[in-house]
Amino acid sequence: MSSLTIALDTMGGDRGPSIVVAALERALQSFPTINFLLFGDQAELLPLLKKHQLLKHPRIQLEHTNEVIEMTDKPGQCIRSKPKASMRLAVESVAEERAQACVSAGNTGALMALSYLKLKTIAGVIRPALVAPLPNQDESQSLLLDLGANPSCDAETLFQFGVMGSVLAEEIGGKVNPRVALLNMGVEEIKGHDTVRQAAALLKASSHVNYIGFVEGNDIFSGKADVIVCDGFSGNVALKSCEGMAKLLYDNFERTFKGHWFSRLLAWVLYKRFKKSWQWLNPDQYNGATLLGLRGVVVKSHGNASAQGFYSAIRQAVREAQEHLPSRVHNRIESALIEHD
Repeated sequence: MSSLTIALDTMGGDRGPSIVVAALERALQSFPTINFLLFGDQAELLPLLKKHQLLKHPRIQLEHTNEVIEMTDKPGQCIRSKPKASMRLAVESVAEERAQACVSAGNTGALMALSYLKLKTIAGVIRPALVAPLPNQDESQSLLLDLGANPSCDAETLFQFGVMGSVLAEEIGGKVNPRVALLNMGVEEIKGHDTVRQAAALLKASSHVNYIGFVEGNDIFSGKADVIVCDGFSGNVALKSCEGMAKLLYDNFERTFKGHWFSRLLAWVLYKRFKKSWQWLNPDQYNGATLLGLRGVVVKSHGNASAQGFYSAIRQAVREAQEHLPSRVHNRIESALIEHD
């Protein structure tokens, strides 16, 4: 296989280029044949590259730009007003086939709009979906999509999300005949609004997905389904609710064990006992949401990700590029649409 190139938007996110370069250092060690194309302000990047002894690394190419899409920028406005933004140049490098994947921790709306504009969707795909892995009780992962790219969806779009999610679970997640479910307010077939019931009928009739029915919100982490499909509004609310609960539990644990020496000792003992489980639940290893359905690979890192988290997003991009994910989605979607017609 020929060497791949991954484009990195180094200026996006809340923490700036420092975490990107730290993640890059690990990625270079983990993937000895992968090249990296960096877009960002060299005044900030050069000292960081020097600090990590990467200044003259043969597999790094830096392209300077001092334009940055901020988290507060409106997608449509910044696309027009910032033609040399680091995010835009990173996405364009994939469209120009200079890179095979792009990773950014920047403005989600802008990344979605730029990717849709520059890369286009796979033939037959109505809208791309934002999808990310979540831990489940089987100590495995389940995919949840859409996470906010499409606040409202019709039945056909939800059907396509199920097909695309199934491909991702197979090719990247290693799942055999992955179980696909629709997120709903109940598991009974009569539950939910017309759109979700129509989507259920389409998925049930397709031979390209292993559709198992409806699941409720409390099943997201149960492991009952490998792929959970919903509209972007529901998915985003579900994800943010889970993040909020995780933060509540962590903060409560920290307050409980921060005071008395015996509490600190107990916390240390518990950590040693359950270290493996806590590492499995560490959100850094699940960082990296894929924009699924595009003609190129684009991975969105959480804006506040650590270096470990951004590395996970790079790892996700590398795997999807190596597996030629867009081509595989295209083949499955094409077959599903022919069957559907």
